[in-house]
Amino acid sequence: MHYALNLRTFFYSHYFHLGLRFAAGLVGVTIIAQQFAGMAVAMTVCIGALCTALMDMPSPLKHKFNEMLASVLLCTAVTLLISLCGPVPWLLMTMLVLVSFFASMMVVYGKKSMPLQLATLFIMTMSMEHQMTARESFRHAGLFLLGSVAYLGYAMALAWLLRHRIKQQVLAEALFELAAYIDIKADFYDTRYNLTEQFNKLVRHQALLADRQQASRDLILRSHQNRKDAIVVQIHVCMLDLYEQILSTHTDYALLRTHLADAPVLATLHDLAYKAARDIESVGYAVTRKLPSHAVISYAPEMEALEAAIAQLQADANAGKPAGEALAVLRAQRNKIRAIIRMIGELHVASQKEYEGTPFWVDADMQPFLSQQKYELQLMLSHFRMDSPIFRFSLRVAMAIAAGLAVGHVLPYAAHSYWIVLTIVIILKPSFSMTKQRRSDRIVGTIIGCVITALILKFVEAQAVIIGILILATVATPTFIYVRYRYAAIAVSIMILLQMHLIAPGNTSLITERLVDTFIGAAVATVFSFVLANWEYQTLPRLIRQVLDVNLRYMQASFDLLQGKSRNDFPYRIERKRLMDSLAGLSAALVRMMDEPASKQRAAEDINLFIVQNYLLVAHVAALRAILRRHVKDIPADAVNAMLAQSHAQVFQTLSRALAQHGQPMPPQPAPTSAMAAAPEPATEPGAHADVAWSGWPVVQRRIRLLQADADKIIVHSEAIVRNVSISAM
Repeated sequence: MHYALNLRTFFYSHYFHLGLRFAAGLVGVTIIAQQFAGMAVAMTVCIGALCTALMDMPSPLKHKFNEMLASVLLCTAVTLLISLCGPVPWLLMTMLVLVSFFASMMVVYGKKSMPLQLATLFIMTMSMEHQMTARESFRHAGLFLLGSVAYLGYAMALAWLLRHRIKQQVLAEALFELAAYIDIKADFYDTRYNLTEQFNKLVRHQALLADRQQASRDLILRSHQNRKDAIVVQIHVCMLDLYEQILSTHTDYALLRTHLADAPVLATLHDLAYKAARDIESVGYAVTRKLPSHAVISYAPEMEALEAAIAQLQADANAGKPAGEALAVLRAQRNKIRAIIRMIGELHVASQKEYEGTPFWVDADMQPFLSQQKYELQLMLSHFRMDSPIFRFSLRVAMAIAAGLAVGHVLPYAAHSYWIVLTIVIILKPSFSMTKQRRSDRIVGTIIGCVITALILKFVEAQAVIIGILILATVATPTFIYVRYRYAAIAVSIMILLQMHLIAPGNTSLITERLVDTFIGAAVATVFSFVLANWEYQTLPRLIRQVLDVNLRYMQASFDLLQGKSRNDFPYRIERKRLMDSLAGLSAALVRMMDEPASKQRAAEDINLFIVQNYLLVAHVAALRAILRRHVKDIPADAVNAMLAQSHAQVFQTLSRALAQHGQPMPPQPAPTSAMAAAPEPATEPGAHADVAWSGWPVVQRRIRLLQADADKIIVHSEAIVRNVSISAM
């Protein structure tokens, strides 16, 4: 369940606060406008505020201003254009199709441009029903602009006043998702859960976690100039370090289940992970409430039980029983869990005091960690080609809206074409899976909203109560739009129907007409979701090449750090973020593909395993870092570095071969070091290193063997993906 749907966190989440801001701004602007003019003027001003409010999302102040200003200017221009074309039907239809096309092309600028596309199409739809003279059109556009600017000023003032609070809320969301990630990992120790299904679940959640961590980076690392900001920076940095430590806990779960299936130690490990998740959640709760967090969870009983289990396994091994490998894995997990508990303690401490400054990478360029905001015309023009998914989507939207207008024109009853078009705009999305999900939510939400509205109008006569329900629906609409769209669809149906009832009471067919129009719009959107469709399998080769290319750079940065060639882990963190982002993109594409028709699904199992193996490489590197840090005082640097150099060369060659399968030239091999020839083989037994005594050899060797084995599996799955996708393209 999404953390914002939990009552314990709902009222502290930025989603609920967004709903309050949204409703307060809209109601306030409308009431003020009504004091100086009639209801008609107030509603025009309100629509202007509403379109700007659609862009009111957590964002750095400069980005927020640019995004909302773009909405103000673009939506005002569309309002004026459509109003001027209103008296000439053929010109109006032409402009509606053209605006739909160019508004949809804005999706090329990324996820944050989608609300702008929606706002543009929304005001286009709302303006098409009114026929005005040129003078009335300019007056209407001026009132719309007034409402837009009023909400822009209101939103920016609140964003500045609450800038630290918004950072806390976004950071808390990332912490809650990290806790949910640990909950999934806890179930790896529960034999009731299938390991493959758990891996799939973990990979899906990893994409969500990466998105939440990026939102936190964008707000927190972009500007941190005072003591309060220093707290969230410290918590954010501790969270990322903790995340890497959690990645390192990946182990041979099948081996543990095989050797320890009947032992209570698996339940102990599960309980430790569960407690760690609750501990991290407690930090998130404290952050949302602007309070310092203090550790209240004790891990002592579980750690004592774990130590007892290790001692028993050691006794069994001494007695000649085959428990050696399970014992080594269990010891490694104990060490990692100790480190996680210590880092969670640091997370608590980071929330407890205001720091003098933010020493975190003071002189470093943070741009590689941050989302970039670039709205260049050349980028849009470069997608004016038939093989561009965005261009095909824009054509699809334009054709669907043209069809919706034509259907509305020929219906035997007084159809509201704007409601049909609005339904198409809301449902039709760039991918088939998003369209499918949005269609279901829209239809179910509209039906429930209409039923609730009918009950309200039947049993509630007091206008004050109806207005109160209207305000609640206005709060709920933006609150749930990014959390559970079905709830938002219910709220928006209630909101619009009650508004229409207040403006024009007595329309008995109001609800029925809206239902019919919704079904028509949904049917049109469904038909056109198959027209010029861009199926996810068509993007797989590019996404997989991207993952492999970034993984090569990540491995270079990782081994440079592990071998001590680089003392600064900044390049490593950058490449790790890029790899996680590329894997999240591929994982999201896989999820979308699984919602498409079966005939359009390709190599789903191999893609999933390819993603898992790449994540495992990250986990192995994180584990190696943890091992080397733990043995920093007694490590035989030359021998270990030689082994690492040899392993890097092998992994580099493996990933390069996988990249070559996808049509990329093999990059040059890293230059060999003089020590590589003398490096001990990772597959040899621990006793082979009597000349270089070190207690860490077994765990380092084992982790390097796993790293190389998982890299080899990437080749297998990559080849299968190429084969399946290329056959389907023939």
